[in-house]
Amino acid sequence: MPWWFGHGVAALGEAPLEAVDLTGVGRMDTAGAYAVLRALGQSAGEDRIEARPETRRLLELVRNAAAQKPQKRREPRGFYELMIRIGRGVFDLGAEIFETMVFVGHLLVVIMRTIANPARIRWAACTSLAERAGLDAIPIVTLTAFFIGAVVGLLGANMLRQFGAEVFAVELIGIAVMREFNILITAILLAGRSASSFAAEIGSMKMSQEIDAMKVMGVDPFEALVFPRFAALLAIIPLLTFVATLAGLLGGLMVTWSVLGLGPSFFLQRILDNVGETHFWIGLSKAPVMAAVVAGIGCRQGMEVGGDVESLGRRVTSAVVQAIFAIILIDAAFALLYMEMDI
Repeated sequence: MPWWFGHGVAALGEAPLEAVDLTGVGRMDTAGAYAVLRALGQSAGEDRIEARPETRRLLELVRNAAAQKPQKRREPRGFYELMIRIGRGVFDLGAEIFETMVFVGHLLVVIMRTIANPARIRWAACTSLAERAGLDAIPIVTLTAFFIGAVVGLLGANMLRQFGAEVFAVELIGIAVMREFNILITAILLAGRSASSFAAEIGSMKMSQEIDAMKVMGVDPFEALVFPRFAALLAIIPLLTFVATLAGLLGGLMVTWSVLGLGPSFFLQRILDNVGETHFWIGLSKAPVMAAVVAGIGCRQGMEVGGDVESLGRRVTSAVVQAIFAIILIDAAFALLYMEMDI
């Protein structure tokens, strides 16, 4: 359609036309056809238009499309809407499980490949990540575990005093700190620090297409980004668990010493005689699993980031929430397992 034809039809405005001769028009698009029909008004019949056959077919197509009124979609309500949300949730859960299995499979392949050829390990990246994710977390882990141990000791002393058995607060502190709270505090703090950090770092690289550039250069992102973070947490979490154990016992010792008058030597002797090292090894046995979960969830959420900032924020939030939920679930599973084993 020539440019002057569109401008001429537009200049007509709402003025009705009696007839239109379009035989001289060689080409016409849908915008021009719609403008002609608007200029003719409601009674735009074929007898009022002179045009070539192809132009008539285009006008008829546009007339039929303009005559159709959009239908409003009825929004589902009540039970139907509930079923839709449940169905979408089940579908999303299945997709999430499938993508998680794909991620785990790829990570296992990289781990086996690295074990077969240790020269592929990026030691500089592993050391740097271990320092940032582990050693830098020692102050906050120590402080939190200290207060947790103090709170457990204070509550235990006040409750057991009613039965005249406040001396057993030492055993309560030892078992609670060495078996549960040391690894729980460490893992939850790492979920807040490291899982969110891993997701944000990898997600920002995904947004800036650095990961795509690595693939183009033949570098496996799992080998360059995921494995060093996985190895760093796996190596550093036993140290943090040990530090949390010492801090928790120190907090409980301070409370029993100040509230119950039980000296440090008495406290430590009862820990050695009545608690033992079994509970410590039970707590430490959970550390590798917690490290794998925290690192895996953080890295996986980072790899799923899209191209916008909203996706980055949503994935970082999901990394922290899923990591904390998985930590509590795994700890409960370990508790049931050791209960069945009578340990």
